[in-house]
Amino acid sequence: MSTPPHAELSRRERQIMDVLHRRGRATVAEIQSEMPDDASYSAIRSALRLLREKEIVTIEHDGKRYIYLPSMSQNEARDSALRYLMRTFFEGSRAGAVSAILEMSGTDLSDGDVERLTSMIKEAKRRKDQ
Repeated sequence: MSTPPHAELSRRERQIMDVLHRRGRATVAEIQSEMPDDASYSAIRSALRLLREKEIVTIEHDGKRYIYLPSMSQNEARDSALRYLMRTFFEGSRAGAVSAILEMSGTDLSDGDVERLTSMIKEAKRRKDQ
């Protein structure tokens, strides 16, 4: 089973990716301004270099500035990470993953959440039966 590169990110790399996904693109200074801790400029540049080597981040030039962008959309990264988690911890079972989330302590669903989930289950069953 191949591990997607974004599944093995350091805390700092994840923080940077959170900023890039939120903004879409950013310079080192822009990333630094949104980091939750006091990361140095050089630490962020070093992490970005590693993210580029992992092909998770791409770069564009804007004059003398480097602009960093995620190489995949947040939805693509999320889907890939969820597939990896399902294979690793739930033997590929979507039902197992959803059950684990619903059984977590502190997971209270609003009426709207229950309606949405019920609707999604009905739609999945309808597609399966076609």
